[in-house]
Amino acid sequence: MITGKDVYAVLTALMPLYISMILGYGSVQWWKLFTSEQCSGINRFVALFAIPVLSFKLISSNDPYTMNYKFIAADTLQKIVILGVLFLWKTFRKESSIDWMITLFSLSTLPNTLVMGIPLLKAMYGDFSASLMVQIVVFQAVLWNTLLLIMFEYRGAKILITELFPKTAKSIASFEVDSDIVSLDGLEPLQADAEIRDDGRLHVVLRRLSAASMTPRASNLTGVEICSVQSVREATTRAPSFNQQDFSSYGNTNSPTGVHDHDIFSLPSSKGVTPRTSFNSEEEILKVSKRRKEWAMPRKDQPHMFVWSSIAPSPRNYRGATCTDLGARIDISEAALPHEIASSTEDQDGEKNPQMPSACVMTKLLLIMVWRKLIRNPNTYSSLLGIAWSLISSRYPKESPTLPLSMSMHMWHIKMPSIVSGCVSIISDTGLGMAMFALGLFMALQPKVIACGKSVAAFSMAVRFLVGPAVMAATSVAIGFRGVLLRVAIVQSALPQAIVSFVFAKEYNVHADILSTSVTFGMVIALPVAILYYILLGL
Repeated sequence: MITGKDVYAVLTALMPLYISMILGYGSVQWWKLFTSEQCSGINRFVALFAIPVLSFKLISSNDPYTMNYKFIAADTLQKIVILGVLFLWKTFRKESSIDWMITLFSLSTLPNTLVMGIPLLKAMYGDFSASLMVQIVVFQAVLWNTLLLIMFEYRGAKILITELFPKTAKSIASFEVDSDIVSLDGLEPLQADAEIRDDGRLHVVLRRLSAASMTPRASNLTGVEICSVQSVREATTRAPSFNQQDFSSYGNTNSPTGVHDHDIFSLPSSKGVTPRTSFNSEEEILKVSKRRKEWAMPRKDQPHMFVWSSIAPSPRNYRGATCTDLGARIDISEAALPHEIASSTEDQDGEKNPQMPSACVMTKLLLIMVWRKLIRNPNTYSSLLGIAWSLISSRYPKESPTLPLSMSMHMWHIKMPSIVSGCVSIISDTGLGMAMFALGLFMALQPKVIACGKSVAAFSMAVRFLVGPAVMAATSVAIGFRGVLLRVAIVQSALPQAIVSFVFAKEYNVHADILSTSVTFGMVIALPVAILYYILLGL
């Protein structure tokens, strides 16, 4: 039976988090203590140091040899079931899209376990539940966030290919990606050099667009065009605000703050940020024309260059791309091309769907991009180092199976050096408080808390707090959970939205307003929702 003392214990654990968030909100909204540049710096510290070190501390202290694999299986089964249902929906419903598939998967399966889950569940059900939350954090960081990143990169690759090669994508034999390209999120315009090589197949090389390439110049490529979803003028006159610099980015290089536009969960490249070209007069703005419906492929000895960027007001529709000529336009007859390349495929504008390159080609491209993204993410290193240390420090002696378990643990338990643990503790202790404070800063600089509208917000809250827990309850019962473990599984799935899912949504421009609302508004109502679940499940 739930008592008033139990509810008070939950409030005691959560109220400090809310106080930190309110202070962050008031610092900007009421007291005007921080500028957008200073807010971006605070977010950067949280993303690159506080949260990764906190993750390392929690994961390294977890004993991997005593993990509750049934609990992990229930959580994994929930995500697989939801992903399977969304895949079937995407396959058989014409109005479905990969954008909504990704968003619904994020809303229903990725809770804020690290910041909210651990203190909340520990207050509700004791220390053992906090250990279960750490195990969920490990799998979410290593497996599910990586899967989410793969889905976003696939979407980015699909849009790039269908924009530049709507009728010849199936003939692409390979992609070569320059080392300075770390994502296909479209934040930087990419140059695609395509040519038909000796094997008679199409090969594409992706490069970052240089500033010189955006200036009209003489060229021996008579059919060269630059294609962008957004005109150059629009791309260089965006009004900077912290709403564009929030948890997913430094900001914009053209903003007065001088903060750079990068994912806060990614380390900057060792080569630095590539300068963006600024245009200060009308004469420097390149002429914008309508996108051509069909792309002509070059001859074997004449490579063709395209430039692609997905910086656009609409996060879903890239069919309104504009083209800017750098040279004289020519039309190349498809009759002059090999039959397998010239054969038409159905594009998005004509109620048809373009064909994609082979699975082998797409898999190689995705692996390259996801790997580059992961090695720039500090949370990747904190998770892997934490797992490695926990495996070493908690190792049991195999040669003494007859010894009591307690003696085995004491014999092989390796403590972290005091100087290292001290460094970890002093930074990780700031993790929860600073994360909530930074979230308050972000909320204060949003145009409105409910950025996506009331109806969409209500739908996202229903998916977050009802659909996810319902599926989790079903999979937990199927695994065989009863009692406290079942309650823990349900409550942890009813936590607010994970911040990292909003980070990816903002970076790839996929329903960022929905995920923003789910994070901010979800944090506001998380306390009453958690207590309601706690009381109902305890009856």
